[in-house]
Amino acid sequence: MKLNVPGRAAILLPLLLAACGSSHDNEPAAPAAAKVSVTELAAGVYAVGSGDAAAPTAGKYYAAADGARLLLLNNSAQQAGTLYRRDAGSSAVWQMMPAPTQDTKLDLLNSNAIPSTVVNIASVARSYSVRLASGAAAAFAVNSSGDIVAGATSCKLSGKLTASSLPNALKASLTASGCGDLPAQSEGYLVVDGDYSPAVFRLLTYSGNTLVDLWSYAE
Repeated sequence: MKLNVPGRAAILLPLLLAACGSSHDNEPAAPAAAKVSVTELAAGVYAVGSGDAAAPTAGKYYAAADGARLLLLNNSAQQAGTLYRRDAGSSAVWQMMPAPTQDTKLDLLNSNAIPSTVVNIASVARSYSVRLASGAAAAFAVNSSGDIVAGATSCKLSGKLTASSLPNALKASLTASGCGDLPAQSEGYLVVDGDYSPAVFRLLTYSGNTLVDLWSYAE
């Protein structure tokens, strides 16, 4: 169907259409995500240091042959301060929690290889307790299928453990209910390390910019 447009309107119509078509041209582009890079180490487990050489920040670096990486730097209270991770695959990029606001390059001051092991679910299947930031305790159990089953405490921790290519680690999906400031859902790792004794492992999970660090003790 042909539109009959008066002469003045015929002149204005293309201008109006052009204006509508370019309504987003002047909108600012979304900011690019900050890039994160970390010193590359071969597959294995390492005790590492970063930051000030006079008072370095200590941490552990877990590296898999498929490219997956996990680097944890502790704060002064020996809790997770910063976590760097990279998924497996050639296109995967480093991510940092809490997320950086600008490009970040982490150069390790030192790295010392330490013994590593393959963690299987059967080796951690038993009952545990953790201490929350509030001082309250939370009980849970891990069964032979990798289910995290909440105990009788007010804080209910549940979830699932699955295999990970990272040494000393399992993948962990965690759900928290009635646990104070713990996020309701978080993802990350269960990490076993002799240096964590008497804790059997740490649950290191993240949700947005929130890091969860639960030292887990056998009951």
